[in-house]
Amino acid sequence: MMEQNTELISPTVIIALGCVVLFLCLQRKNLRRPPCIKGWIPWIGAGLELGKAPLEFIEKARIKYGPVFTVFAMGNRMTFVTEEEGINVFLKSKEVNFELAVQTPVYRTASIPKNIFLTLNEKLYIMMKGKMGTFNIHQFTGQLTEELHEQLENLGTQGTMELTNFVRHLLYPVTVNILFNKGLFLTHERKMKEFYQHFQAYDEGFEYGSQMPEWLLRNWSKSKRWLLALFEKSIPDIKAYRSAKDNSVTLMQAVLEILEMETNKLNPNYVLLMLWASLSNTIPVAFWTLAFVLSHPDVHKTIMEGISTVFGTASKDKIKVTEKELKKLLLIKWCILETIRLRAPGIITRKVMKPIKILNFTIPSGDLLMLSPFWLHRNPKYFPEPELFKPVVCSVRDSNMYYFNTL
Repeated sequence: MMEQNTELISPTVIIALGCVVLFLCLQRKNLRRPPCIKGWIPWIGAGLELGKAPLEFIEKARIKYGPVFTVFAMGNRMTFVTEEEGINVFLKSKEVNFELAVQTPVYRTASIPKNIFLTLNEKLYIMMKGKMGTFNIHQFTGQLTEELHEQLENLGTQGTMELTNFVRHLLYPVTVNILFNKGLFLTHERKMKEFYQHFQAYDEGFEYGSQMPEWLLRNWSKSKRWLLALFEKSIPDIKAYRSAKDNSVTLMQAVLEILEMETNKLNPNYVLLMLWASLSNTIPVAFWTLAFVLSHPDVHKTIMEGISTVFGTASKDKIKVTEKELKKLLLIKWCILETIRLRAPGIITRKVMKPIKILNFTIPSGDLLMLSPFWLHRNPKYFPEPELFKPVVCSVRDSNMYYFNTL
């Protein structure tokens, strides 16, 4: 009797196991993942190679593995997409998320708890978008012009300075005075110099600080703590300030109001993060725009002629720039856009919340989906002679451009 049951069961078990194996094989085929570059060091993975020269690393991997590939580095799986289908998923899919991708870097660089960041980010974004949107940006142009004139006078007309340092010395105090209020803590030369040094160290080490434990970055951590202490001491003055002209609330005051309402705290962490966000793209874009223009005499000459046409003889004096006048200086706009194309940030990211399909690959949940504007902006399909600075044709090809630096 037992032998008969065994004979009956055995084919059934074999068929069932066969079905399971077939199902798993089909499932594995449907869940084909991109090729993965793992490196040989645990946790660090390929992080050292990627960190040394990220843009070159990405391009070599794209050539070797194709348009979609994964890199394991610093404990994260980062899947890079380099062609249009992957770009569309990155920008449009509801299964990828910006906040989840950056919550850990935000915590490491500004010590903002992840739960607070996730709770407040959308509210702060909506508020800032309203205050600095297209319809309100004109409110900043007058103060911005005055601040730039003052800083240029302070720098003087004699002597020489590296262009990078010139842009920093010009835009650091201008940005601080507009975000907070004039003369809040950059009140004398020694304090300004100390602020420049610490903020520059913090900015230059930001990428490492976003990925590595703080105790490994002693100098960067020291500058971070110095800045946080400065902002914490300044919060009462930031909150109490009111404009003598219209009693309006500054952007930073609006941020602090939301923080106090939602968390019952006034901490300096968002002050630091907001200042860094304001300068991290502005400084390099301003530097490279000036560098490109000055290295192309024909472009520089045309810009100067346009300024003289719009402002007349006043162009040599303290001019007040309005949005209406800026719209007449289209070449300046095209130069900025072309600079952003050529010097866009190396990588932007989203967190994959549910598995997504790109080409023939399935990207698992938990991966960081990565996009490189630097290489996208060099696609010859959209940008003939992609390495050349050609601002005069920007007006023709604006509709084909991918400008990702603000994403």
